Amino acid sequence: MPGWRRMAGKLWAPTALGIFLGIFFAAAAGVAAGAAAGAQAAQANPAALQTPNIPAGPTVQNPTTELRVGSQLVLVPTLVATKRGRPVFTLTAADFTVTDDGVPQKLRLEPDAGSTPLALVVVVETGGAGAAQLENYRGLGLLVENIVGAVPHRVAVVGFDSKPKLMQSFTGNLDEVGDALDALRPGDKGAAIFDALGMAITMLGKQPPSYRRQILLLSETRDQGSERDVEQALQTISDTNTTIYSLAFPSIGSTVRHQALKIYRDPDPEPPGGCMSRKPNADGSPQKSVAAQAYDCAGVLLPPLRLAKILETAARNEMRQNVPRTVAEVSGGEYFEFKNVRSLQRDLIAISNHMPNRYLLSFQPQSPHAGMHAITVKLPDYPQLKVAGRRGYWVDAEDSSRQ
Repeated sequence: MPGWRRMAGKLWAPTALGIFLGIFFAAAAGVAAGAAAGAQAAQANPAALQTPNIPAGPTVQNPTTELRVGSQLVLVPTLVATKRGRPVFTLTAADFTVTDDGVPQKLRLEPDAGSTPLALVVVVETGGAGAAQLENYRGLGLLVENIVGAVPHRVAVVGFDSKPKLMQSFTGNLDEVGDALDALRPGDKGAAIFDALGMAITMLGKQPPSYRRQILLLSETRDQGSERDVEQALQTISDTNTTIYSLAFPSIGSTVRHQALKIYRDPDPEPPGGCMSRKPNADGSPQKSVAAQAYDCAGVLLPPLRLAKILETAARNEMRQNVPRTVAEVSGGEYFEFKNVRSLQRDLIAISNHMPNRYLLSFQPQSPHAGMHAITVKLPDYPQLKVAGRRGYWVDAEDSSRQ
């Protein structure tokens, strides 16, 4: 049976800025200290407190991973190709320029990245519009075998409708993976893409740190029914060195568009009294912590952080329209739209060709701020080549404080 799969697979073949930053964040710390002093005064004399205590915003739960940005390298998978789409293999680290919030970074080019072990989770929508696509996935295991190649590997399968479900735990037996994919059945009307990706990233976080971590996502374009919201999902996806390859089909109906707008409406207005105001939010949502507010204000006032804020806002907006495309672009993967079995096969073959041929650049963040970071990858001496690399990463507040 494995031999038959292989045969079939072949056929499918500066200083002022520092001073300003110090003053700015010292002011933010002063706000926090003032708040604490006020709380002590209120304990001694309740009448002295004129406004009610406002609880800090909820803590976002993130998967625990070995490759945390705060203590490890930031990996930047990058595909370089000619205008005709042919991969380019002859570049060195000196050819690339990578910036983190506009600041050039000292790069390393990881050697022979395509031959390192691989941990892959295949995430397939079985609910919502995905139910009608299941027949197109029969025999998908053959193409997954092509994608994995001959490297040591662990592959798992997650199916999802309104809830993600583990269909196959990590295994090195690709026949088991193929059987799990062939056994997928239609689910309910949900399409909890954010939750399914969160589950997959958590699973990958438990794999050996020497393994590349990748997700193959097959889903419609809009999330329907996830417990995670857009911001939580973006943080989860950007918080690890996981690359996502997405194959998507359109979400169906105007109802989906209406629900997406209702759920993801996020005009992000500046609060009355300025960005460091401690007044309750008009919509009743939990108020952000002082650190989070300081980051938002800095994103408006300081050029480097503004780049990160622009990326974060843009990614949130894009997630409302097309989840698979956004997560692929932010993570450094690829996005494809398929209409039928033939286009699906073509796109999977492209992924199998591109995945081992990506440059794996890396850098160590120096005293990174908490929140989103914007990454750019360029080839200054080769403007004729097409470059596709990771767009951003996220640093938790506790990771930032350790630097």
